[in-house]
Amino acid sequence: MGDIIQADNLYLAYREDEPIIRGVNLAIKRKDFLFITGKSGSGKSTFLKSIYGEIGVYKGDLRVYNQSLSNISNANRNILRKHIGVIFQDYKLINEWNVEKNVMLPLMIAGYSKQVCKNQAQKLLRHVKLSHKSSRYPLELSGGEQQRVAMARALAHNPKLIIADEPTGNLDEYSSSVIWELLKNVRAHIGSTIVVATHRIPQTLGIDYHQFYLEDGVMHEIS
Repeated sequence: MGDIIQADNLYLAYREDEPIIRGVNLAIKRKDFLFITGKSGSGKSTFLKSIYGEIGVYKGDLRVYNQSLSNISNANRNILRKHIGVIFQDYKLINEWNVEKNVMLPLMIAGYSKQVCKNQAQKLLRHVKLSHKSSRYPLELSGGEQQRVAMARALAHNPKLIIADEPTGNLDEYSSSVIWELLKNVRAHIGSTIVVATHRIPQTLGIDYHQFYLEDGVMHEIS
C-alpha cells in the first residue's frame, strides 16, 4: 500500500504571507505510529488540522489517501473524514448527551442502526474502562474520563487514520495509560495509522515509532 499521508513542500498559514508551517516534506505509511513534537505555538495543532481539512493548504501539496487537499471539494472532504478519527485537545463532547450517545455520534452520522451504534459504543466504553458511566453526562466526569470518552468516540467507526492533539496532555497517569494502550491496540488489530502531536512522548510506549520535531515552522525528523 502507498503512503497514507504525503506532504510535498507544504506551507500552512492563517494569514497570507505569514506561514506557520514551511516547506514540510514527509510520507506516512499504513500502521505508522508518528509523533510530532515541539514547543507550544510551533504549529503541531495546525499540521493536524490540515490533515483533517480544517485548515487549507497555503502552498505546496498535502495528500491524504491519495486525495489532494489543495483544492478539495466540501463533498470529498466529508467523505475523507469518514476514514479519520480525531481526538481534540478540548474533547468537543456534547454536554447535553450522555456518554453512550456521545460515543455513538460518528456511527449515527454514518447512518447505522440504533442497535449497531449502541453495541459499538458499549464495546468501546469497556475498552476505555467507562462502562459504568455510560448514562452519565460529560460535565459529571473528570477531565481524564472525558478524554477517554472522546477517544472511544474517535474509534467508533474503526478509522484507518487517527490524529490526536495532545491526547494525554493534562491527564492523570491512569487515564494516560488507558489511552496509549488503546492506541497501540487499534494500530495492531485494525492496522490504523496514528499521528500524535504532543510535548512529551511516553517513555514506556514499547513500540517502534517515528518522531518529527517542529521548530520555527520547519519539521525535522528525529532518528
